Amino acid sequence: MREVANKHIVVVGAARSGLAVASLLKRKGAEVFVTDHGTIDESVKKKLNTLGIDFEENGHTSKAEGASFLAISPGVPTEAPLVQKYLNSDKEVYSEIEIASWFNKSPIVAVTGSNGKTTVTNWLDHTWEKAGRDHITGGNIGYAFSDKVDQTSENSEALLEVSSFQLDHIDTFHPNISVLLNITADHLDRYNHNFSSYAKSKFRIIENQTGEDWFIYNYDDPTIAKHIDSLKKKEDAPRLLPFSTSEDLSETDGAFIRNQNIILKINKQEEVLMPTRDVKLSGKHNLSNGLATALAARASEIKSDVIRESLRTFEGVEHRLELVRKVNGVKYINDSKATNINAVWYALDSFDVPMTIILGGRDKGNDYSELVNQIQEKVHTIIAMGEAQPMIEEQLKSVVPNFKTAEDMNHAVRSAKEVAKRGEVVLLSPACSSFDMYDNYEHRGNEFKKAVNRL
Repeated sequence: MREVANKHIVVVGAARSGLAVASLLKRKGAEVFVTDHGTIDESVKKKLNTLGIDFEENGHTSKAEGASFLAISPGVPTEAPLVQKYLNSDKEVYSEIEIASWFNKSPIVAVTGSNGKTTVTNWLDHTWEKAGRDHITGGNIGYAFSDKVDQTSENSEALLEVSSFQLDHIDTFHPNISVLLNITADHLDRYNHNFSSYAKSKFRIIENQTGEDWFIYNYDDPTIAKHIDSLKKKEDAPRLLPFSTSEDLSETDGAFIRNQNIILKINKQEEVLMPTRDVKLSGKHNLSNGLATALAARASEIKSDVIRESLRTFEGVEHRLELVRKVNGVKYINDSKATNINAVWYALDSFDVPMTIILGGRDKGNDYSELVNQIQEKVHTIIAMGEAQPMIEEQLKSVVPNFKTAEDMNHAVRSAKEVAKRGEVVLLSPACSSFDMYDNYEHRGNEFKKAVNRL
């Protein structure tokens, strides 16, 4: 555990993670100052005042300089001038999840990936609940790790969703079990549009793992596969547990499909876990997520009957392929959490009926043409909205019979109702971040649900 008592520490960003780490550092005896380039929410100001933490908003002044180190929220880019000033002065910059880990007493199961990490982290939580295992769940979802870390103990486990932004500024963060679901183009605007830099960030999840630890990874992902050979040569590398929905991995430990059954193999012991048809969540991507969940549970010595029960009963997460309601025989699906192209591809892959899709928001450097084959096969109407609307129109207008634009979510949903027929699907799967019009993807998803419920 690092000593922070009496140290002057500056926290950049006063959203959920910033407030959590500021509060944690204050509890541990640090002199904390919070700075935000934007306006700080009144409720956060009240909490900071109650905690006796000084702060500033709408820009960084000289008060934000000269700290022992900088603590940054995931929403703060590495390229931000204040962060660069610290880095160029050879001063440390740490993510909230790194700082929280200094005070952690539990084994950590950490999940990352471009898509599916929220689903898998919640699925792990569901599994641990079924097993009656003491645990906390948080990180990039729900509660920040800093809010929960004081509840950790040697007899509990910490189940964490971890983003690339959080991994960018780790130092000693050490999961006992790490899970890497996939690496596809996402957030490239934060990585100078360099996919390799983004991939390296994801792989930092195993940076501090040793031969005592487990690394669970997607065997079917070509970007991950490229890194595995070099990892095998690394001295004291973590034990590898691949999962695949397309390859028989019986020559190694891991999880795979054989004759429509899920097969688990750990410590060279192979078992038929259950038929794939018994997994409650549909779609090939969710089968992959289920394999990752099962491996993490087995590596944590959770019994197979509990894992079976979890895979049979887990219903998914809000804003991820969530059925809102059926209106006149048309299903309205909220997939607001699909903030990149690959997530939309998976969403489209989950349905085999004619569709209307609502796309748009703040573009993150997307290549929408990657969706062309799926759209041509299934989608008759695209409704584009938000800042990304011109890019979507340029790349996809000629691909569908009907292309519409919408000024807001109500307009989009009403337009979708006009063209959707009985037996079809209206899908909100934006491929973009929400920050042009909404606070976050939850806010966007909730506005979609309100609009659908008004129909």
